[in-house]
Amino acid sequence: MFTNSSVKSVLLYGSKTWRGTNTLTNKIQVFIDRCLRNILKVRWTDKVKNTDIWKQANQDPIGQQIARQKWRWIGHTLRKPPEDITRQALQWNPQGKRRVGRPKTTWRRSCEEEMKNCKVSWGELKKAAQNRVRWRTVVDDLCSTRIPRE
Repeated sequence: MFTNSSVKSVLLYGSKTWRGTNTLTNKIQVFIDRCLRNILKVRWTDKVKNTDIWKQANQDPIGQQIARQKWRWIGHTLRKPPEDITRQALQWNPQGKRRVGRPKTTWRRSCEEEMKNCKVSWGELKKAAQNRVRWRTVVDDLCSTRIPRE
């Protein structure tokens, strides 16, 4: 579909490294829903659910697509040699004291939260990433918490 080939790829460029907030995801989803409705010629007076539009356009929710890209990139990075700078950055743990108050939700903390929800540890992910076929199933498990396809 046209949205996959041009608009969405530009819109989501680098999204695998974004801190995934609900506000940002919702804003992107609203824009994509509007584009899909224009492409499919669905008017606002037609009471059609967004999930029905996604099924008709063969699309997943944008949060699921971003999460899938992110976990694919993490697997790619974990397969790199240990001396590679991107792998070192992925596993870097800053030292020192943090500010008083609630810690900010960082990209790494959001990844750890997704791993915790699926009951997977970082060590298990590092081991699974070495096998591409196994990694694809791990990515499917991590990203399947959204709307299932029929």
